[in-house]
Amino acid sequence: MKKFLDDNFLLTNATAEMLYHQYAKDVPIIDYHNHLPPADIAGDTSFENITRVWLNGDHYKWRAMRTNGVDESYITGDKSDWEKFMAWSETVPYTLRNPLYHWTHLELKRYFGIDTILNGNTAKEVYEQSSSMLRSEGYSARGLLERMNVRVLCTTDDPIDDLEYHKQIKKEDWKVKVFPAFRPDKAMNVDDVNTFNNYLSSLESASDISISTYNDYLAALKKRHDYFAANDCRVTDHGIEAIYAEDYTATEIAGIFAKIRSGGKLSVEENRKFKSAMLVTFAEWDWERGFIQQYHLGALRNNNSRMMKHLGVDTGWDSIGDFPQARALSKFLDRMDGGNTLAKTVIYNLNPSDNELFATMAGNFNDGSIAGKIQWGSSWWFLDQKDGIIDQLNTLSNMGLLSRFIGMLTDSRSFLSFPRHEYFRRILCDLFGREIEAGEMPDDIEWVGQMIRDICYNNAKNYFSWQHIDDAVSSTVNV
Repeated sequence: MKKFLDDNFLLTNATAEMLYHQYAKDVPIIDYHNHLPPADIAGDTSFENITRVWLNGDHYKWRAMRTNGVDESYITGDKSDWEKFMAWSETVPYTLRNPLYHWTHLELKRYFGIDTILNGNTAKEVYEQSSSMLRSEGYSARGLLERMNVRVLCTTDDPIDDLEYHKQIKKEDWKVKVFPAFRPDKAMNVDDVNTFNNYLSSLESASDISISTYNDYLAALKKRHDYFAANDCRVTDHGIEAIYAEDYTATEIAGIFAKIRSGGKLSVEENRKFKSAMLVTFAEWDWERGFIQQYHLGALRNNNSRMMKHLGVDTGWDSIGDFPQARALSKFLDRMDGGNTLAKTVIYNLNPSDNELFATMAGNFNDGSIAGKIQWGSSWWFLDQKDGIIDQLNTLSNMGLLSRFIGMLTDSRSFLSFPRHEYFRRILCDLFGREIEAGEMPDDIEWVGQMIRDICYNNAKNYFSWQHIDDAVSSTVNV
């Protein structure tokens, strides 16, 4: 019987072990989509205890605790940090076969060298050891990233953000490169006209442009897009249920915007036309700038209206949605391709029933100009677990080129989430190892090993044009 979480965790054969330890284990991390606070990185925040860095903001853990019958006061409420950690520790044994069980113990082992199985009986020991280490040198926000060999990460930033913290990080020439990502969800969400108009007031301040007309609005947003470009942004992102691809005219959109500014409520058709126009506009700007655009599609957010009112967004009340995706996504990509304005694009789906749809859709618009120009992105959110990762890798292999895949990301708000890259890499190596040993692939370890390094690092580095990052990686990776 294998020991839990040993050196060959998730690796089920000798070839998989060789591939992981020789080709994947020590490759640096490029995390091109996460939600880490730039302020904590710039200020090199130190964390008083493990609750502050591990449980605060982690709605994966919050959902598990709620399902286990833990009162909200121990999750997002006013209980002490120790009491919250104890509540989580008592929940952990009940997460067996949930990826949280693997992630929890990987994180304790990789950051703190803790092999202890976390439960109510071991909680005090784990809390005291990890919290003591967090207060020591090398365990601040930057130290935690360096410990995981992170080389590049992209945060998620609203167009009105002044990027002050990104500027500070860049000025210090820290070895981990931190770039902003332009995420204009609030800048096109007209579901609530009052909320949108309040946002436009902030956009006016950020852009120093008074917004009365649709052209004013575009000018203000374009100024912010240019500002992000001037501050090393090369990535944009959209978190929407599905692509909007309604037909519209410029006159229609100008009229809809005027209606918004006067406080009028939009019809469903007007709402969708406005969002369609904005997606096209952003995509054209991205193409002009050479940005890579990302679309995270398929989440049904804020389902629990009572708790949404109490706690706000991103607190664990979201789920997989069942939105129609194919026709609108095809129409949008075809419009951009037909106008020769289709930028490099990554499309992510949250509903696994859409796997084949997204994999084949990406192939429709790979035109040979760039290897892997249109990417079907990594398993995301509810799908970034063992089965979800394997399903994504298998579908991509069957219907695209896994060899050109740009690999894993954390999509996380936690500085302790980076062992998810290790989790992915172990699963990837085991998949190849199994098929080599079964005679389904040739025993060409050098080529397969290079392909694994590409998926884990090189493909993303080349795709995002980050060839200028620290040359020290060349001692580890063939780039």
